[in-house]
Amino acid sequence: MTGLLFDVRKYSIHDGPGIRTAFFLKGCPLSCPWCHNPEGLTSKAELLFRPERCLGPEDCGACLEACPRGAAESGFLPAAKTPEGGNPAPRSGCVACGLCVRVCPSEARQITGFRLSVEDVLRRAREDETFYDESGGGVTFSGGEPLSQAGFLLECLAALKAAGIRTAVDTSGYAPEGILESAAALTDHFLYDLKHMDSLEHERWTGVPNDRILENLRFLIERGSRVWIRIPLIPGVNDDEENLSAAARFLTSLGFGRRPVDLGNTVVQILPYHGSARRKYALRGLEYPFQVPQNQNGTSPGKAAELFRVRGLEACVGG
Repeated sequence: MTGLLFDVRKYSIHDGPGIRTAFFLKGCPLSCPWCHNPEGLTSKAELLFRPERCLGPEDCGACLEACPRGAAESGFLPAAKTPEGGNPAPRSGCVACGLCVRVCPSEARQITGFRLSVEDVLRRAREDETFYDESGGGVTFSGGEPLSQAGFLLECLAALKAAGIRTAVDTSGYAPEGILESAAALTDHFLYDLKHMDSLEHERWTGVPNDRILENLRFLIERGSRVWIRIPLIPGVNDDEENLSAAARFLTSLGFGRRPVDLGNTVVQILPYHGSARRKYALRGLEYPFQVPQNQNGTSPGKAAELFRVRGLEACVGG
């Protein structure tokens, strides 16, 4: 079995405990406008275009000659959006075959999306076992939403578990409970996003309600899974004290933070907003879809962490 990925990062220290190899899977059921990995939103390979590198059709034109579908010219044009304004639609006629990428002399074109087998993942993970052992690290599956490629993910988790390599799953929690239950039986750790406690607001900003996400988190906590909560602090979206306090109350109602220390169920990570993904959207021919509200007075990351600490939860700023 193979999975579709957009990146593999070795020696990561921000994707779980210790030094890790992070595998980023494509495809996500959410459509958060601030997403810092927009190349993970769609479940297909995509063409990226760097216009500043392009020699232009007059001085080069190699891509136009190479494309068997006459679609290379669309690489010079803005990408279309889906009717609902969410994930981008493929460029007209382009199937991301990569022929234009191969002939481009200035590396102005790139395909994001490549396939790895379970054996490939295991082989790459084993390259750095010494670092995992010394740091308490391992392998993290992120995205996108790794649970959206459940079959591939579960086979990878099983293979790594059999090899004695610790794993973590970085997830939005938006998945059928059966899939989450299967993953929980095979992985050591979840990095679990909480984006908004109000279901209507959650749906407004991400495209899906939060009912399933909260119930899945309840399931993981009750079964004793090791979970770190990650809250991306987005200006004007979820950085108000009311929402953050609601998240803290929900976690304490689940007994989060009152479990035995060795389970590690005590960490809430506040992730400050950054707009560094603008460049990634531009490569896809899209404008950055999130605009930070003017004159908004949201909760600072430090104060947000304190709202969790006063309720007995271990919280920190950053991942």
